[in-house]
Amino acid sequence: MQFISKSVVRIPKREKNSHKGDNGLVLAVGGSKDYVGAITLAGLAALRSGADLVKVIAPEKVSWAINAYSHDLITIKVEGDYFKLKDFEIVKKNIEKYDVLLIGNGIGLQNETKKFCRKTIHEIKRFKVIDADAIKSISMEDAENSVITPHSKELEYFLLNSKINKIIIKRINREKNIIKKSKLIKKITKKFLEKNNIILLKGKIDILISKNKIFYNKTGNEGMTKGGTGDVLAGLCAGFLAQSRDLLQSAINAAYINGLIGDILVKKKKGFSYLASDMVGEIKRINLKKKHPNLR
Repeated sequence: MQFISKSVVRIPKREKNSHKGDNGLVLAVGGSKDYVGAITLAGLAALRSGADLVKVIAPEKVSWAINAYSHDLITIKVEGDYFKLKDFEIVKKNIEKYDVLLIGNGIGLQNETKKFCRKTIHEIKRFKVIDADAIKSISMEDAENSVITPHSKELEYFLLNSKINKIIIKRINREKNIIKKSKLIKKITKKFLEKNNIILLKGKIDILISKNKIFYNKTGNEGMTKGGTGDVLAGLCAGFLAQSRDLLQSAINAAYINGLIGDILVKKKKGFSYLASDMVGEIKRINLKKKHPNLR
């Protein structure tokens, strides 16, 4: 059973003579009339991870709200309150200049939006981080070169979409032994993992599953059940991936650091009053060379 420790985390290095864009470009696609904050948190977390630039494609009202909130995120505005299938062409046009596609945060589950997610994830061959409702919209056939970051319910949707037997899904949900649970997930997602995909299952102990390895992460606490903490995780993962082009290492970095930030904040706030937006602000103060009381 391999737990992630500080020694396993590898923060991407920046060359002293690097230029703008050399340290990762993220194209983030998400948001809807109902959820504005999710894609904002994810985009800012990607920037805080060290990525040079994050551009957000979002419905126009979401984009204007992002512009008002942050001067650091660039936006492309699509018509309407939700993504439609035709909006794929906007993503296709823009992705060529970017290293990673981050998709799903706050995107919603309208029928047209689900079709948009499936087409975008299937057609775009760049590295991807897939989160939230985008996970609920796809099956194992749709993705390659990706990190998916589900919680247990999102994983259930993903497996149902992939025609996995409901009895097996119930068995996964009921399994309390984390080693047995992770091995069962790995077994039924074998073909998915073989397409250069990683599963980062969020929980009390995060499970990271690749084709050849399984890692477990213990950083984090019960305050991280609040909305938005998963968006920060996805943004961190996309930012690290844009810099390193290493799917598994980026997932390891994101899981460990996201949980570490939560552990630091619960002490700073003397309880669980911290918010996902507090976590974004704390990223800049993380120094893995410093001995933190919560580092394992």
